[in-house]
Amino acid sequence: MTAELAGVQAGPKRVKVGVLHIAPLTEIDLVDLVGTAWTRGAGGWIVTANVDISRAAARHPELAELIGEADLVVADGMPLVWAARLAGDHLPERVTGSSLVFSLSAAAAAAGRSLYLLGGEPGVPEAAADALSTRYPALKVAGTHSPSFGFERDPAQLADVVDRVRSANPDLVLVGLGFPKQERLIRELREVHPDAWYVGCGAGIPMAAGEFSRAPEQLQRLGGEWLHRLALEPKRLARRYFVDDAPFALRLLAGAAARRVTR
Repeated sequence: MTAELAGVQAGPKRVKVGVLHIAPLTEIDLVDLVGTAWTRGAGGWIVTANVDISRAAARHPELAELIGEADLVVADGMPLVWAARLAGDHLPERVTGSSLVFSLSAAAAAAGRSLYLLGGEPGVPEAAADALSTRYPALKVAGTHSPSFGFERDPAQLADVVDRVRSANPDLVLVGLGFPKQERLIRELREVHPDAWYVGCGAGIPMAAGEFSRAPEQLQRLGGEWLHRLALEPKRLARRYFVDDAPFALRLLAGAAARRVTR
């Protein structure tokens, strides 16, 4: 563990939400931490946990263990922030993978660091790289790649993906393959290229490419970005949100309220 991450451990206590232990950091705090770590040649791994990831971790202990291997877990979902606050703990804000795509790219550009974009349909990571380079002209793009579907089940293809990243030698790797595929790949990548920072950013790469937009800022602050996403992708997300995530989120909030009372 780097001195910076040890400092986080020694600072505000990690907040337990469900089975996850979330770092009480703002996005600015997180970006500053990564920037300081870069100056010392230290890498790390950030998991951006939303309700869906929290639910999966609660159901499958091996996924909770996978998340536990990361250096930092942040709350990419307002229900997690609300649950922490209901329980009497402090999470300062939601920190989303989609937002970190931009804030960490900006920090990389300012620090002369390089970026690798991994994930999305063919052409999407390249479009995201072009958009980010236009927004941050000093940004160095070390590479982009869109792995073929099912690559993780083919040892040769998996080795090729890992070798591409290792050979590119990036400082920041944004992996948008969905949970838990992106986290399992990050675990592999850290073995061969430990000095980079890795972020599982889900849909952050197609968002950066302009494939679809984020919700208005006011809706984000109110915790309603899921409504915006649902309107954009109803067939893919309706069951996840209403059948799977909503009941889990309600149980999470109820459990948090009960812990507040027992305290």
